[in-house]
Amino acid sequence: MTDSDAYFRILFELPVISGTNLDTPTVSPDDSVARVLGEFIEKNIGALIAVQNDIPVGVITEKDMIEKVLYQARDPVYTYVKDIMSSPVISIESSKSIKSAIDLLKDSNVRRLVVTQDGVLIGITTERRLLNIAHRVYYETRRDRLDSISPTPEKPAVIYLSSFPPRECGIATFTYDLVDSIDRLNALSPSIILAINDKGGYYNYSPRVQIQIDREDPDTYIQAARKINNSSIQALNLQHEFGLFGGNWGDYLLDFLEELDKPIITTFHTILEKPGVDAERVMKEIIRLSHRIIVLARVGSRILEQTYETIPDKVRHIPHGCPNVPFIDSEPVKNVLGYKNRTVLSTFGLLSRGKGIEYAIEAMPYIVEKDPNALYLVIGQTHPEVRKHEGESYRQSLIDRVESLGVENNVQFINRFLSKNELITYLQATDIYIIPYPNLEQISSGTMLYALCTGKAIVSTPFLHAQEVIDQGAALDCGFRDAASIADSVNELLSSKQLQRNFEKRAYAYSRDMIWPSVAMQYVNLFYESIGM
Repeated sequence: MTDSDAYFRILFELPVISGTNLDTPTVSPDDSVARVLGEFIEKNIGALIAVQNDIPVGVITEKDMIEKVLYQARDPVYTYVKDIMSSPVISIESSKSIKSAIDLLKDSNVRRLVVTQDGVLIGITTERRLLNIAHRVYYETRRDRLDSISPTPEKPAVIYLSSFPPRECGIATFTYDLVDSIDRLNALSPSIILAINDKGGYYNYSPRVQIQIDREDPDTYIQAARKINNSSIQALNLQHEFGLFGGNWGDYLLDFLEELDKPIITTFHTILEKPGVDAERVMKEIIRLSHRIIVLARVGSRILEQTYETIPDKVRHIPHGCPNVPFIDSEPVKNVLGYKNRTVLSTFGLLSRGKGIEYAIEAMPYIVEKDPNALYLVIGQTHPEVRKHEGESYRQSLIDRVESLGVENNVQFINRFLSKNELITYLQATDIYIIPYPNLEQISSGTMLYALCTGKAIVSTPFLHAQEVIDQGAALDCGFRDAASIADSVNELLSSKQLQRNFEKRAYAYSRDMIWPSVAMQYVNLFYESIGM
């Protein structure tokens, strides 16, 4: 028997359950589409199984949601799973062979099969899952021969120094999305997190977090570096923001970097164009100790070279990632959220004084004069660090300003930390997204990327990152700290549906190279380069 014969015999005789996802979410045929809309994004799945009395009766896919609901502008509240699901289902018993599953997929011209045991749903299998099984079996049957030629190296292990969920922090969310996307590529060992904790912070972390640093305890920085040095970890990715680390402008971090004997790849989330003496000192040391530097906007490369005398070859531009979501009209989603017949404007993010929300609020009387149905959503809770020092005084000042301007019916505060799924839903319901940042120096903006990837018409001040987007025609600019300018730009978009639609299309097109799988691959390639593979 040839090696090929042995491979196919082993593969084809495996039971189909070996390639089955046993954790498949289910819905009722009588559920509204509005109820299940978020499942696809939140759980990163392509299909849901409709079940009645434990028996699978239909399949609903992302394609069904887009083509049968969103494209047809059907109200998700009054559209039900049974209205759009494919039925009857194509199913296979779990004890059947993979060969039987492959034949059934081909004969039925479908991409997925419902897997049952005695007729009761237990999971789902797909073309991709069967392909993964084929690859695994091939490797296992050939491993002895491969090992005799050249050993198969273990996948490189990378550790990420960052804040991390459940800590509520923009960098934590960024890092979670990054490592989740990298792990999906299966090109590295499972990601390991070195979490930086704020003063007095204690978090119930996932198993990904294997080491922790106390922001204000210098000894924990050194201890963490030594643990990494004594491990098989091959590189460290530092997610840097000044406020994350202890000491003078975060200089406790420098002792950690000095102690570490692994390649360091640093992602800068803030790059000050006019730093003070201490900030410049810390930045230059981080740059010196880093093997590679990642900037989230192209302008960062120029600032690093001109202000910090960085060698250009050391710097790579990898954009801030964003989720891959469909480009849909806002009206059906507005209906789901209760904003029917409203013109929805929004800004999201952890609330703090540096976001310029007051200027957008002061623009609302001018906007309402043109469109009385305009509603500005200020989405997100107050930043935890801000709450520690000043409570809710900034939010209260914004509420007071809304009342003094008489726009209580046109401004709504959503005072909580939204899940990714909820956030995307609110953005999809948005007609115009406003970014009123008051300062030029902002080098990156995750909120802007989310607005781009959901295809929103954006009005933004021309801070450093936004200027790149504005120059490409993917956002409309407004003046810094200028409520009248914000209102003029919003009203310009409101005056022409075609103009608004053109900005939406350009925003969505601009974001396509920035979706997380693409960004994750760029990180993986840089990690491989940095460790000499």
